[in-house]
Amino acid sequence: MAIYEEIYKIVRRIPAGNVTSYGRIARMVKCNPRQVGYAMAAIPDGMDVPWHRVVNSKGEISLRKDGYGDHFQRQKLAEEGVIFNEKGRVNFDLFGWIEAELPFLPDDWFDD
Repeated sequence: MAIYEEIYKIVRRIPAGNVTSYGRIARMVKCNPRQVGYAMAAIPDGMDVPWHRVVNSKGEISLRKDGYGDHFQRQKLAEEGVIFNEKGRVNFDLFGWIEAELPFLPDDWFDD
């Protein structure tokens, strides 16, 4: 399976109202967090991947080149009940995806 497909499979498991970081996903698929970011940016139109549930390690939304995507991401997360503090950060203790906290996942964990 291509690395992007592995990343998308994990991101699809993040429930509404939860977030995880690029780094946590990267550890799960054994890649670099930037590669996770590239995968999120490369999602084809119409593909069902909740990219908006992936934030940086500080719990912040990473800025986009066009200046639009970050506003849209924050709006989508707010609609799911995710709250940002005054610094624009999500509290991982309250909204973090617990499954992403596992130290390792067996190879067959994500098999359908």
